[in-house]
Amino acid sequence: MQLPFRTRDLPLRLITGAFLLNSGLGKRGADEETARGLHGMAAGTYPFLKDMEPTTFARLLSAGEITLGTALLLPVVPSRVAGAGLTAFAAGLVGLYLRTPGMHHPKSLRPTDQGLPLSKDAWLLGAGLSLLLGSDTDTDTKSCRRRR
Repeated sequence: MQLPFRTRDLPLRLITGAFLLNSGLGKRGADEETARGLHGMAAGTYPFLKDMEPTTFARLLSAGEITLGTALLLPVVPSRVAGAGLTAFAAGLVGLYLRTPGMHHPKSLRPTDQGLPLSKDAWLLGAGLSLLLGSDTDTDTKSCRRRR
């Protein structure tokens, strides 16, 4: 049986999957104050979230992180699929960093002290893109070998 990922994908999948699963489990059952903080930061950057209840937002964020972390850890989920989910999630986090005032220095991507925790989420975007691009390369390489 051939698994739907390459061996070289394992480190990215295990590390990002464990990180996201832990993050989601940590938010599960978040208290009202934590939920308000998470929601306030997200709604300040993404206005369409303003009408959502903070506890609902925290619950959905937790479920999303748990689901994505689990998908990355499960070997039956193809790397391209897991990478697409990770890329989309991480793009939202990087957008939060780029759009939230005070997170980076003016006219620079360099983080301020307050922005450092959010700027570190860029590694998730890199990991997701690597899983996506690696999957494309693997398919192209296999089809090239078959033509020879």
